Amino acid sequence: MIITGTMIHYYFVCEKKLWYFLNGINLEKYDENIKIGTLIDKYSYERENKNLMIDENINIDFIRDWKIIHEIKKSDKLEELFIWQVKYYIYILRKYGVNIESGLLDYPKQKKRTKVFLDEEDEEKLENVFKEIEKIKNQKNIPIVKYKNYCKKCAYYEFCYI
Repeated sequence: MIITGTMIHYYFVCEKKLWYFLNGINLEKYDENIKIGTLIDKYSYERENKNLMIDENINIDFIRDWKIIHEIKKSDKLEELFIWQVKYYIYILRKYGVNIESGLLDYPKQKKRTKVFLDEEDEEKLENVFKEIEKIKNQKNIPIVKYKNYCKKCAYYEFCYI
């Protein structure tokens, strides 16, 4: 199974959301927050060559000088999750022999940036996350929902709670 940035993000957000996604249930295409984020991505950094596809499954917003990965986000409310997504992209590109130094999370609406680095400990954690994602994919039963403060804004909220 090819792991994607979306899977990494969902793993850190919610195992139930990840399970739905891995089993072909994708409700995000109807979510207004996702649509707004897509527009922010589209109209920010317009001069950059954006949406670099790797293995037809991994979509990186853009890379500067083949050294720094940039991910454009609507808000920093889920920053810790976004950090792991960028670490994953750095990890993958380094596996392909690209010497990525770091990543940047760009929040154009907030005029904020967060620098992201990947170390050996992070690599080990990611390798464990890959195994966990495989386990979740192979589960026959849907994981139990664990309520978090951002659940109400999730595209899957009604699917989980109503």
